[in-house]
Amino acid sequence: MSDLDHLPAVGGPATRGLSAAGYTCLRDLAGVPRADLAALHGVGPKAISIIESALEAHGLALG
Repeated sequence: MSDLDHLPAVGGPATRGLSAAGYTCLRDLAGVPRADLAALHGVGPKAISIIESALEAHGLALG
């Protein structure tokens, strides 16, 4: 199991918002537009920054 197989530590509200939208692991977030994530309940600029950094560590990015 790699870092891509789970969500990064973005806090409870953001994790719940991502999970409710069907994003259950980091690899699910590759290519997703920032605006789509920002529209989710609990997902703010800090969570998006953490997600971007985690994706970049694997050579991936948001859309």
